[in-house]
Amino acid sequence: MFKPTPNPPDTDPTTVNSKKFDQAADRALDFYLKPKPTKPEPAPNQVFTVVNGIDTEALLANLSETLASANAMVSDLAFDLEGSRRHVALGIQQLIELGGLLANRALDNVDPH
Repeated sequence: MFKPTPNPPDTDPTTVNSKKFDQAADRALDFYLKPKPTKPEPAPNQVFTVVNGIDTEALLANLSETLASANAMVSDLAFDLEGSRRHVALGIQQLIELGGLLANRALDNVDPH
């Protein structure tokens, strides 16, 4: 009597697709164990952003340095001006200085030495 399939079959059904099975298993494990990081999308018209998770002390320290730089620039500009333009520049400088004092006091409250 003739059998259409040999006894045992020529190919083992577990090894025929083992490569595909391994690839599928790797994809499934990578999906759950190695998730791709999601990037937050910035606002469409926003050029600069502040990264989430920065501690308050670092934010206040950078604010203080930024205000000090702006103060230096306006002071330099004010001494090149005369009349009402100079008064406006000095007024801006005083507002920047006030902002710097407030930032420094907040920084002292966060991390008193």
